Parts: sequence; C-alpha cells; structure tokens
Amino acid sequence: MAEWAQTAHPDALLRTLDEIDAENLEPETTLIPARVVWLPPVRKGERRVSVADVLVLSNPRRPPAFRQNAIKKRRPDRVRVAVGEAATVADLRARHEQSSAEGEAFTAFVGVQAALSAERAERQIVGDRYKVPRLVAEQIGSSARFRDNAAKLAADLGRPVSAVMAEATDKMSAFVATQSRLMDDVFSSTFRALYERAWTVSVDLDTLGRLRTLNKSHGLIFLPSHRSYVDTLVLSEVLRSHDFPPNLVLGGNNLAIWPIAPVARRAGVIFIRRKFGGDPVYKFAMRSYLSFIVEKRFNLEWYIEGGRSRTGKLRPPKLGLLSYVVDAIEQLDDADMMVVPTSIVYDQLHEIAAMARESAGGAKKPEDVTWLLKYAKAQRTHLGEARVRFGTPFSLREAIVEGGDDPAALDKIAFRVMDEINAATPISATSLAGFALLGAGERAYTAGEIEEILEPLLDYIDRRGLPGPDAQLCRGLGLLSTLRELTTAGVLTRFDGGTDTVWSIAPGNHAVAAYYRNGALHHFVDRAIVEMALVAADRGDLEADVDAMLAASQQEALRIRDLLKFEFFFPTKEVFLHRLGAELDLIAPEWRETPPTPEWIHQTLLATSGALFARRTLQTFFDAQLVVAQRLVALDDAPIDKEQVLADCLGLGRQLELQAVIRSKDSVSTELYDAAFRLAENRHLISPAEGSERGVDLAVARRAWLDEVEEMRERLAKIAAIEGEQAGGIR
Repeated sequence: MAEWAQTAHPDALLRTLDEIDAENLEPETTLIPARVVWLPPVRKGERRVSVADVLVLSNPRRPPAFRQNAIKKRRPDRVRVAVGEAATVADLRARHEQSSAEGEAFTAFVGVQAALSAERAERQIVGDRYKVPRLVAEQIGSSARFRDNAAKLAADLGRPVSAVMAEATDKMSAFVATQSRLMDDVFSSTFRALYERAWTVSVDLDTLGRLRTLNKSHGLIFLPSHRSYVDTLVLSEVLRSHDFPPNLVLGGNNLAIWPIAPVARRAGVIFIRRKFGGDPVYKFAMRSYLSFIVEKRFNLEWYIEGGRSRTGKLRPPKLGLLSYVVDAIEQLDDADMMVVPTSIVYDQLHEIAAMARESAGGAKKPEDVTWLLKYAKAQRTHLGEARVRFGTPFSLREAIVEGGDDPAALDKIAFRVMDEINAATPISATSLAGFALLGAGERAYTAGEIEEILEPLLDYIDRRGLPGPDAQLCRGLGLLSTLRELTTAGVLTRFDGGTDTVWSIAPGNHAVAAYYRNGALHHFVDRAIVEMALVAADRGDLEADVDAMLAASQQEALRIRDLLKFEFFFPTKEVFLHRLGAELDLIAPEWRETPPTPEWIHQTLLATSGALFARRTLQTFFDAQLVVAQRLVALDDAPIDKEQVLADCLGLGRQLELQAVIRSKDSVSTELYDAAFRLAENRHLISPAEGSERGVDLAVARRAWLDEVEEMRERLAKIAAIEGEQAGGIR
C-alpha cells in the first residue's frame, strides 16, 4: 500500500479507517478507498481456490503476513491494489443525511461506503463472478426505510419499534447469505462432483451472451424449472464459467443440512422457511432483504414451482417470493429486475423412480447426511446430457405496469414465466421415446416399429421449428443407443431371445416413462386440442351449420382448454386461438378457404397418417379426471376432505386400471388427482357456489363434469380407432 500511495498520491496521507476521525475532517478533504488484493495461482486456466488449500488451512486470497513478501517477489502477478471511487467529506455527509437512519454515526457510514467502493474496485480485478454483497445487515439495519417500515409494523402489532427491529435483525441473520469468495470457490469445487460425472452440460451461448450484456445494466432474476437437486449447481457453473455475478439462491431450509448449509450459505444460498405467512416479523425481514437485493442489483434465483416436479411437467407456480420482489420494485423509484425464465432438463435422472413412488402415494424420504452420501454415490454414472436454455427475458416493472389494478396480475406474470420456460425447453430423444411407447399398445416393439412411430413426431418438430433432439438419436443406431440408455436406467425392458429384439416399458415403471414424456408434452398440447375439436365436428358433437362451424370449433377448443387449465400453462385466449390456427395450417393448409363440411373434416383426420397426437398427449389427464369425477359423484352430499379424497382416488384409479376402464397406467398419481381436484374446486364442485342450493345443484354439476370427461375420453377412443386404421395394427 505504501509503495502504491507513494507513486499514485505522493502528497497524500496513508491511514486505516481506525486512524481517521471522519467527524472532524474538513468538508473539502478527499478520501480515496484502497485495498490490497491477493489472487490465487492460476490452475487449469483459472484463478480459483482449491479444496486442497482449505484442507491445509491456507487461503490464497488472504495469505499470512509472513508469506506475503515471498509471494510478492516470486509471483508479483498475485498481488494488486484495488482503488475505489474517491469522495469528499462534504459529498459523504450529504449522502449520509439522505439515506441513513436517524442516529447512525457518520464515521460508521464512511467506513461502510469506503468498503463498498473498494469492493467494486476489487471486482474489476477478480471478475464479476465474485460479485458478492458485503455488510448486508449493516446497510439494511442503518437505512431510514428499514426503520420506517419497522415502525409501521410495530404499530400494527402493538409492540415497541426497538423490539420489532431487534427481532427482524435476528431473524434476518438466520437467512442472509454472508458470501465469501473462498467459500464460493470451495462450494463450486466440492459439489461439482454431484453432476459433472453424471451429465455433459450444454447451454444456449447466443442467449447467454445477450443476458451477459443485459446484466451490465440490470439485476437478473433466474426462475428455473426444478427437476433435480443439482439444478442450482448446474446453473451456477454455467453462469460462473461465463463470468456472471453469482446468484443469490433462495431455497427451502429442508436442505440446510450439515455440512452443506454452512458452506452453501457463504456461497450465496439463502435458506428460508417453507412457510412463514403466520410470522409477520419474519415476513418483514425477508421483504427488507429482498428490497436490498433489488436496489443493489444483485442477481436472484429461486424455483417458482416450489419443489421438484414429480411428473416431469411444470408444477403450479408459487407466488410468495415473486410478490415480495414485486413489492420491492413498486416501493423503490426506478428499480427494476429482468426476469429470465430458465429451463433445465436432463436426458436421465436417477431420482425419478423415487419421485414416481411419491406421486403414487409413497412417503418422501427426509434429506440428511446419509441421504446425501447415497445421492452422491448414485451420481457417478453417466446419464447423458443436461441442457440449460433461457426463455425471453422481460422487465418485471413493465409487467407490473401492464397488469395495472388487475387482481390476477401476479398470476399472469407467473404464467408468463411458465409459458416461456415451456417454450425454451428442448425435446430430448428420451422424451420422444417415452411419448411413443406410452401411447402405443400394451406390448413389446422392435426398433423398426418404434422408429416408424417416431418419424411423424420428428417431422412435426421440424415443421414447427421446435427445439427438438438430434434426429439421429431417434433413428437407426442412434435409436438403439437411446433405447439402451432407457433400458440401463430400468425404464424399458428388452427381450432378445427370439428372432428380433423387442422393447417394452418395464413393469411398474409407466410413471417413470411418463416423467420423461411429460418433459416435452407441452409442445404437443395445442395440436392435441385441434384434433379434439376436429373429432367433435366429425362426430356431430357441435351443433352448428357449415357457416358457423369455425366459431363453434373455436368455442369447443376453449372448452377443452378450460378442462386442462390446471395441467398446462396457456396464453391469453387471443394468442391461444392464433396458435390453433397455426396448427391447422400444418394439418390442412387449405382450411381458411375450404368450407368445413363433415366430409372434409373426416378426410382431414384420416389424412394425418401417424401424426395424431391427442391420445398420447391427453389420455393420462382425462383418465385422472375420470377417477376424481367419479369419486365426487359417489360422495353425493357427504363432507369433503381433500386428503381422504385423494387417497381414495389412488385406490379407485388402480381398480379402474386393472379393469381396463382407464388406458393410462401413469394416470394413477396423486399429483394428477390433485390437479383434477383443483379443477373441481375452481368449478365449485367441492362446495356449492354462493347462492346455490346445496345438494341438488352440486350433484348435477358434478355429474355434468363427469359427462364432459367421458365425452373427451370417447373422442380419444375415436382417435385411437383412426390411428389403428392408419397404422395397420402397429400402434
């Protein structure tokens, strides 16, 4: 420091913070924050602390004093001086008066500002991936906004302001991520083993580059899909390797297990309670922390589904954390964050079998040290590729303004995120294999037969311009490789004791195969609804003449969409109908000029050889709705207990599957029954709507829903018959 000061500012005094009396400095005095920065040696092209450094109790970023001269002589590239932005005492006093809470000492404020300025300068040396928030509790606790909001809460609770502030600060200390560069390196190096052997990670570099530029001027909120425990590690390494600032990751405290939690918290993981709606002070502390993060433009990450998907589809979004960030943006003038919908999908996941058991009613095993060791051991097997893709980022402030006073504005923002995640999600070869085999008859198939089923799917993906797999993985030797992977994973079973090798879904593993299929299912939903509307017209279900057929078909499509709104994320009605028109362009380009007569509709359906997707896409969900609808009808006027109804539905679903009433074995799932139950709630089928008579109206409405579901299943049976004609018995 003395060498630098003598060269850069020979007439200046060199003092530590403890050696200056800021209160008595002249207003025109200029303060220049500076610090020494020690860098780790270059290892594999990167300056990073290794686990070995920690094991020998050495931190290359803070070498002991007795080693510093030797390091400086031998490796002068490892030592630098970071110089922060200078400020006069007068400027600092003005900032202190504007932003600090009453009573905060000016000297303490100067110390915090100097540390932050030096921190920004240091980041120019070490890289943005080491941008970590410093002195968080001090900055939040000393702000006027924190004190004012604490005073309002104290008045509401009838408690002293000081008590509320003390409790909020104490609770904040339990979840604030006290990051360090050392622990960030250690966390990355240690837990990389949980995924680097299992998957080869691929990323959309073009979009990533645009996000890197966007991050220069905006904080980013990454909202990824949640498939695996390692999602955070995979995304973190992708961003770290491209010099993004590290995300502050909000996660459930169920994973705050020793020895992970202490390291993870210092590497940017914020462990929070899964539920805290009944604790207003905890809520206040969390809001204050998120407001600080938004204001300082640190990047955030959380899993909007609230937990890992048990079915392979996106789960319903949880709005709590999103609402807190929205509140922070609304309270801060000109503050904004860019939302980045993020898709993370895997060719294979060894944890799917456990999730499938949970969905079928099994108990979830608690996460502890034993669980962690078993999980790490299982991750040693290569499982294919992990793909990280990004949807179109959007301004959260602009989305808030667009929502206006609409009470559903937050839901619409969340649904926009989910729709963007789905659009960005690539279709894997394993997803297509699951899609093909689950929709096929309950028998074994040769590779040639499977390839024939997949060919129309590949053609559709190509014509739609969807993010599909390498087509070679679905043909010839590539298909054999894909089938071999699924067989090794236990999803499929293979028999090669005859003249031809044949594959089928392994007994009891239909839910696992469905998990893979469901990861791509949303790409086929619009097409499936078009097919269902065409079948309705072909069967004469729509009471309309030729001139009114288009409008009637659109209304029918909207009715089907309403039945599926708790299974899939649909855009606005206008955009939805536009998408259906684009699907019809693929099926029958002449539809805009051709009168939709019953004959034309029937011929259109017959002409889509091998390319009818509705049964494979929707059978599972209408089978699940059938079970719940039947159960509600049987309950008549009895009181409804949701957990008991779902448990009863598991039994009824297994019975109907054994009786071949339902076609899809994977529909026997508490997750799917839960979605059907929420649809029933939305339709006032659990308890009567306000003003209606209990009993008669409720029974009639439940019966009407059951009739609707039966009608949809009859259409799917019609599509199955058409497929049978087209395929000559292959499917």
